[in-house]
Parts: sequence; structure tokens; C-alpha cells
Amino acid sequence: MIRTENLAKVFRADEVETVALKDVNIAIEEGEFVAIMGPSGCGKTTLLNILGLLDNASSGSYWFKGKDVARLSDYQRTALRKGKIGFVFQSFNLIDELSVYENIELPLVYMKMKASERRKRVNSALERLKITHRRNIFPRQLSGGQQQRVAIARAVVTNPDLILADEPTGNLDSINGAEVMNLLTELNSDGTTIVMVTHSASDADKANRIIQLFDGHVLTENFRKAI
Repeated sequence: MIRTENLAKVFRADEVETVALKDVNIAIEEGEFVAIMGPSGCGKTTLLNILGLLDNASSGSYWFKGKDVARLSDYQRTALRKGKIGFVFQSFNLIDELSVYENIELPLVYMKMKASERRKRVNSALERLKITHRRNIFPRQLSGGQQQRVAIARAVVTNPDLILADEPTGNLDSINGAEVMNLLTELNSDGTTIVMVTHSASDADKANRIIQLFDGHVLTENFRKAI
């Protein structure tokens, strides 16, 4: 599903260059659950953004589902990730002015899906994440754990091939964090490929494989269990 060759990312500001990634070579197969770990500032989120087609690499190659996407335009990247990639963020990234239902529905609106199919998809996601009773309230009325459930429902409502999770338990207590990790594990068991950035060793232990980044390059890869 994912393959990179000598992937690099350099940020430039005035005369200052910051190397965020260098010579990153990874391969992730369909159905894997991969955790990316490393100290703050080592390039984890930068790599996730490139894998999610939210940003471009400065050099190197990136193939997603067999397609070379490293040099696609912004429009082409947006079109490719619609319906194929779901995102789960540490800060939830819900829209306060929209209800739970409307937040989950939003990606389907962007995909210009018919209203009848949107209702079916959203209701299914609400049931799957056990938040049907919260459908008409707003994010500010929810606990952190409930907000992350809504964020996961929004990520899965398009039936994506890949979910990218950036510190999905970072703003949660241990109980809600464990529930979120159980949800991600269930999604992976159902066949969804998951790539997760985390500082948590216990969260990473849920993955099939751990990729350790350091100073922008892959330091080690450890297989935890068979997929």
C-alpha cells in the first residue's frame, strides 16, 4: 500500500534550512497496524502528513496503492485521498458549530455523496462507535473520549483503506485512551490499514510493527506480531 524511497523533507525560512526527514525508506502492506515512534522533533508528524498527502516531500519517491504521488499537485493529492484516507488527530479537529452527526457527515459532503447514502453511512458509523445517542449535540458538550470517538467515526465513515492517527490518545486519560486504542485495533482487525504516531509504548504495543525515527531517519523497525 505504501512505499517510500529516499524520502526527504526540508523546511526553508529565509536563509535557514531545517531537515525534517532524510533518506526514509519504508514499506507498509495492506492490513498492517504500524506505530511510528521517536523523540519530539524527529519528523514523525511530517512523515504522517506526507503519507496522508497533506504535504509533499522535498525529494525522493512515495507510492500509494501503486501510484507515484510524490510530485502530484495539491488538487491531485486532494482528489486521491478523498474516501481513501481517514485522519485521527490528537486535538480531535472537530468543528464546534456542527453537531456530532454533521461533523461525521462532512467528509461525505465533500465527496458530493447523495443525501440518502450519507444518512446510511453516518448512522452506521454512529452505531459502530456507540455514540448514536450523542448525534444531535455539539463537541463542546462531550468529554475528550467522546470527542475522539466522533473523530474516529468521521475517519471511518468514508470506508477508507488507510487511517492515519497522530497521537490519538495524547489528550485522553488512561481509561479513554485504552478505549480509543481498542477501537483502532478493532478497525485493523476488520481490515483497515493503520499508521499511528505515538509517544506511548503501551499504545505502540498494539501495533504489528514499530518504526523508530531519530533525527529524521529510520533508526530501527521491530515486528511485534503477525498480521
